Amino acid sequence: MANFDTTGLALAAVCPSNKMITDDKGMPSFYVQVGTQKLSALLTGGDDSVHPAFRVSGVEQPSIYIGKYQGIADANRIYSLPGVDPMVSVDLDTYEQYCRNKGFGHHCITAAEWAFLALWCKKNGTQPKGNNNYGKDTTESIYQAIPVPGVRDSGRVARVLTGTGPLSWRHNGQLDGICDLNGNIWEWVAGIRLVRGELQVIPYNNAADPDVDTGAASAQWKAVKAAATSWEDLFITPNGQGTTAGSIKLDYVSGHWQWQAAAIASQSDSSRSGTFAATTCTGLSATAKLYLQAMALMPEDGAAAEDYNGDHFWANNAAEERCAVRGGHWNSGAHAGVFSLNFDHPRSHVTWSVGGRPAFVELETE
Repeated sequence: MANFDTTGLALAAVCPSNKMITDDKGMPSFYVQVGTQKLSALLTGGDDSVHPAFRVSGVEQPSIYIGKYQGIADANRIYSLPGVDPMVSVDLDTYEQYCRNKGFGHHCITAAEWAFLALWCKKNGTQPKGNNNYGKDTTESIYQAIPVPGVRDSGRVARVLTGTGPLSWRHNGQLDGICDLNGNIWEWVAGIRLVRGELQVIPYNNAADPDVDTGAASAQWKAVKAAATSWEDLFITPNGQGTTAGSIKLDYVSGHWQWQAAAIASQSDSSRSGTFAATTCTGLSATAKLYLQAMALMPEDGAAAEDYNGDHFWANNAAEERCAVRGGHWNSGAHAGVFSLNFDHPRSHVTWSVGGRPAFVELETE
């Protein structure tokens, strides 16, 4: 532990917002601390509500800790470490469990936490570049990161070692930033899904609570009320069929995705896509629309298409359950980015381009 203590002190001296946090076996991971912010500081038209990422099981958190690096597995636990090949070929339930195995407060990054980072990056003009073009960003002409040895895609670079890209690949463009949110591998985000096209969530950031069941059959899943008049009025019990009365659903209209209260007109058990910037909504209350924007599920009011850098939105709005991955991977090209969103896959999905990232919140124990 003495060596770990010295490492933590050195990290804090160089990057004060970074923290080395050990799990219940004393093994370290590197995290970036981000402080609470109101929606009014993140979104045009945002209110004074705290972003959902900072509300966990009814308690407002002053900060949360996001894995600085995409996660690597060791002894069925996920660690955030530099210069490694991130874990891939893992389903959502396993990834969540591996994160929780580290002890109280440890969890897979949630949909709310990812959304906060995306909004923060846009607000601060620092949407990161990354490995979305076989080892480099689509805007780069030379390779910028260290390839994972022996991992190739048709002879070209695939994954790169975590955190080895330039500062422009970090969420704030600085040494203390979160690495690789754009590309390299898709990342599972906990606490959000589509059920036959109906949006369902684990409310606020409750998916970060180890006592909250995020499994497919959990009663914690809620639909989102299209006519909600307040944040306390947002979440309703789903009917299990994806057709809950008054819930928000996802339709495909003229080549783009649309969130709406009405029944889905264009439903397909296949992958379809549109740009994130073109995503719209109709028939929703101001509160419901703001929630979608806070969760980085649609653009903010007044934003231009170029504000989202070509990030894409894929979905299957007919399957029984589709969970979310974000960010894109090494060959997503300009479609990758912090707003890139994919609802194509079941929670059982396993492939060499999907992994994740750990996070941590300091919860009170009983």
